[in-house]
Amino acid sequence: MKKVLIKNAKAIVTCNQKDDVLWDSDILINNGEIIEMDKSIIDEDAEIINASGKFVYPGLINTHHHFFQTFVRNLIKVDYVNLSVVDWLKEVYKIFKLVDEEVIYYSSLTAMADLIKHGCTTTFDHQYCYTKNSGKFLVDRQIEAAKKLGIRYHAGRGTNTLPESKGSTIPAEMLETTDEFLFDCDRLINKFHDPNPLSMQQIVIAPCQPINSYKETFVESVNLARSKNVRLHTHLGEGENEIMVDRWKKRTLAWCEDVGFIGKDVWYAHGWELTPSEYKTMGKYETGVSHCPAPAILGGHPILDMQSMQKENVLISLGCDGSATNDSSNLLDSLRMAFLMQAYNSKERGGSLSPYELLKIATINGAKTLGRDKLGSLEKDKAADLFMIDTEALELTGTLHDPKNLLARTGVTGPVWLTMINGNIVYKGGLLTGINERELSINGEKVCDEVLRNKSNAFPKRS
Repeated sequence: MKKVLIKNAKAIVTCNQKDDVLWDSDILINNGEIIEMDKSIIDEDAEIINASGKFVYPGLINTHHHFFQTFVRNLIKVDYVNLSVVDWLKEVYKIFKLVDEEVIYYSSLTAMADLIKHGCTTTFDHQYCYTKNSGKFLVDRQIEAAKKLGIRYHAGRGTNTLPESKGSTIPAEMLETTDEFLFDCDRLINKFHDPNPLSMQQIVIAPCQPINSYKETFVESVNLARSKNVRLHTHLGEGENEIMVDRWKKRTLAWCEDVGFIGKDVWYAHGWELTPSEYKTMGKYETGVSHCPAPAILGGHPILDMQSMQKENVLISLGCDGSATNDSSNLLDSLRMAFLMQAYNSKERGGSLSPYELLKIATINGAKTLGRDKLGSLEKDKAADLFMIDTEALELTGTLHDPKNLLARTGVTGPVWLTMINGNIVYKGGLLTGINERELSINGEKVCDEVLRNKSNAFPKRS
């Protein structure tokens, strides 16, 4: 891999432990790693990227998503705004059960492209939609898509095992057995999981949610994950506690604690139903939570008390969540929403998290959540994962004195100028590199028509 020298960046926001901002500086990269950061670096063997007038940031890290939902967007007939989580799931699963392998591939490309264009360099996806039509090779197709675009990808192999007759919301077409699930998790780990510090792909064992699977599914997930040294993920604290108390006489976090689905190698999605005493439990086990602001706003759910959670040592990261409850895969937009949500309650909570603190939640905290020590900040010997914005755009005039707080504070949510992953430029000046974006878009629309739009009455019909 050729050396790359980023020259004359107006500012480099490192997100390191000292919160350094390096003004008018350079970054020298070799084999996907940063080897030097300083002023006036000279290396005649390096390819030069002129970063004059650009602010450079660590790549954003998305810790919760559902790529398959990218083809279930902009649907007013199945609107998360007007339904509870459980009722919404019952309706939207009627569409999800139609999903097949081609939908997974093209919807994943769509979501990943959106993420990359908005500064995301590493993403986790929670793929739990295994249908009678889809077969088992969905994560394989997602990894194919990730390689095509050049993004770092953590694949969450999810499942649902509990039938509707036993209280779940899952139609028969989307059920698996625990043994089916575990067998495929083992296959994926053996085939794809790369534990190396700069790996481009890893596998996470991620049963969808406790209310929709048998207890044994979670118990055996813990056993397999810890025997294979991979991480664990599920949904928790998003409206299911009433069901869990009725079914198990305990709240979801206590249930997870009982079965061992908790710890430093575990993180949950959402958590807006967590209580202050549960923050202490999370902190004790060093368990993380992925905050997804878009579905919280759309569903009218409580605003996460990040300050109280952080005081209890809860590791908070940032997620887009599935496109059916967000309608985009823009993590810069989620960063802005998260900041505004925290500011909303700032008076009663004695202040708000700063925009820069939210940026670190979206970068270094995301890296910690995924167990990636080489990601999340711009420092020597860390991965060359970064994005740049052009500060010479007229709309940013008058804001450039504070690059750390700029993004969330001023609402920089549009496409970035450049995204680099593992030392490779994957997006620059409005273009994804190495692919025919128009051709993929046309093919994806055709798949969406044939598999979903033509078979579900949730989609509006053309007159």
